[in-house]
Amino acid sequence: MEKQEYKKISKKKLKNSFKYAMQGIKSAFKTEQNLKIHFIFTALAIILGVLLKINFTEWAICFLLFGFVITAELLNTAIEVTVDLAMPEKNEKAKLAKDIAAGAVLVSAIISILVGMAIFLPKIIELVYTFI
Repeated sequence: MEKQEYKKISKKKLKNSFKYAMQGIKSAFKTEQNLKIHFIFTALAIILGVLLKINFTEWAICFLLFGFVITAELLNTAIEVTVDLAMPEKNEKAKLAKDIAAGAVLVSAIISILVGMAIFLPKIIELVYTFI
């Protein structure tokens, strides 16, 4: 295979991989209520971060946490779909796999909330004290 041909194939594969990834995110967003909730809280945190003027490091932490929770939710969705496909009838092991995946999302969300509180609460308290 010529180098030129290989580059065309690689670019096409790369373009398709992004296309399929976006299709997966869109599908999950359409079907998964919890993913919508995570995006809403992400938007609220961004608005709060702008209003409270969080610093670069705090933004970096927030964006890592946004990605952490949304990735966990997307993986949970993929696991649930795969388990449902492999095991359409009720099965305790299938339920356990789905429950554990959902638990991983819950852990990521709780950690994100706690870190978010560590970032935002001192700024909110400081803001409240300036008005008292």
